[in-house]
Amino acid sequence: MNIDIETYSSNDILKCGVYKYVEAKDFEILIIAYSIDGGSVSAIDMTMLDDTEFHASYETFKIALFDPNVKKHAFNANFERTCLAKHFDADMPPEEWSCTMVNATRLGLPSSLEKVGNALNLQNQKDRAGKNLIRYFSVPCKPTKVNGGRTRNLPQHDPVKWQQFIDYCIRDVEVEMSIATKTKDFPVTEEEQKYWNLDQRINDRGIKLSKELMLGANELDKMSKEDLLKQAIQITRLENPNSTSQLLKWLNEEQGLDIPNLQKKTVQEYLKRATGKAKQMLEVRLQISKTSVKKYNKMHDMMCVDERVRGLFQFYGASTGRWAGRGVQLQNLTKHYMSAVELDIARDFIKAQRFDDLSLLLATPPQDLLSQLVRTTFVAKDGYELAVSDFSAIEARVIAWYAKEQWRLDVFNTHGKIYEASAAQMFGVPIESITKGDPLRQKGKVSELALGYQGGPGALKAMGALDMGINESELQGLVDSWRKANPNIVNFWKACQDAAINTVRSRKTHYTHGLRFYIKKGLLMIEIL
Repeated sequence: MNIDIETYSSNDILKCGVYKYVEAKDFEILIIAYSIDGGSVSAIDMTMLDDTEFHASYETFKIALFDPNVKKHAFNANFERTCLAKHFDADMPPEEWSCTMVNATRLGLPSSLEKVGNALNLQNQKDRAGKNLIRYFSVPCKPTKVNGGRTRNLPQHDPVKWQQFIDYCIRDVEVEMSIATKTKDFPVTEEEQKYWNLDQRINDRGIKLSKELMLGANELDKMSKEDLLKQAIQITRLENPNSTSQLLKWLNEEQGLDIPNLQKKTVQEYLKRATGKAKQMLEVRLQISKTSVKKYNKMHDMMCVDERVRGLFQFYGASTGRWAGRGVQLQNLTKHYMSAVELDIARDFIKAQRFDDLSLLLATPPQDLLSQLVRTTFVAKDGYELAVSDFSAIEARVIAWYAKEQWRLDVFNTHGKIYEASAAQMFGVPIESITKGDPLRQKGKVSELALGYQGGPGALKAMGALDMGINESELQGLVDSWRKANPNIVNFWKACQDAAINTVRSRKTHYTHGLRFYIKKGLLMIEIL
């Protein structure tokens, strides 16, 4: 069964995510469109259902929906699963669902229904008028004299638009079915489907927050930002020192600092040469523009009634097939340098909103302190502990295994210090002489992060080589040294590139390094053997 739904909620789904979206008291499903076994699409106007009457189409839909033997298909199925689970107050096991969007992204297609339709040149294309219809029926409207002061548009307010909305929902099912037909020769594998099922369970479960800490952090952030703004006004005498154009003009013309922009890295660099008021203002700017602190606002936006945040990961969100962070971005949390004792003190005082007492005990600026505490806002439920894991140097391990770069495999099979070992190989020094903080270790680290997959000087820059104190003139030398130390990896790159090109040109299968390159239905496929 292929499904698409249209919904209403006063919660903004772009801000809060689907799990909090469905918790709004006014959440409801407006339209359900579905097709069974590739048949014509039926639409159910949920606003017209009456408990006293029998609705054959709705009953047919429910029978199929709750039949575990019927596979449910939808584009971005997490939305349909979550909304239908809320509507029926029932579990929607991911094992019974298939996400057409996942299969599209697996094939290098966009994650938007409209864009996939365009990319595949489908006969049935998504109706572009749908965005206006969604804005009209699916979100609150502003009260005006013209609309009689109402805050929501209902079907009776514009029956023509309502019929267009129903037709739009039907068209979405038709487009989703067309995508499924176009990609049927490249189905999601059984293993990948299991990973998606797990992904849905992870997103459904979410993670618990310390509500007190989150609320206290948001209050401290508000007070701190107000104080920093007062400082900025006092230093610059500007009407709005938060204005990038005003502040740049003040720094350039009144302070003689030729800073080109106010990006974090630029401000940090110019702080080294700034003096007087310019230096004071740049220090304030770094504090007032900390992005990590914004995570507390996002936590507040996304937190469900049980004090958990959900929907934090996007399956196949990256083109390589990796998960991508969503919302609070759990994969991108600031590391903390404060001691456990200091963190505990800060947590307790912020939860109690004793900010004046906190400033007497800890000298850390409020914005830095809040940044340090982001990780600690995620907690285990009572009686449990959080176990945190990560893939250690995963890119470096995989490339070494594929290319059979033996010295690297030996490192991972023993002490695992790949940054030090890489520097030792690159510069011909004993690994024992390279310690944490050593400039050679920094060069080994950034080389490992940037160069394993054909990266060059540009990749080193992107990984922050210049911020580590490495001169731009040294970058090509690092590239050359790393490649010389890893000849098997360099050969692996060429072998894969040659196999791919030769397969496309000859339409014949090629093998290298445990990989099979072949053409299937006009697409180049690479299979791990």
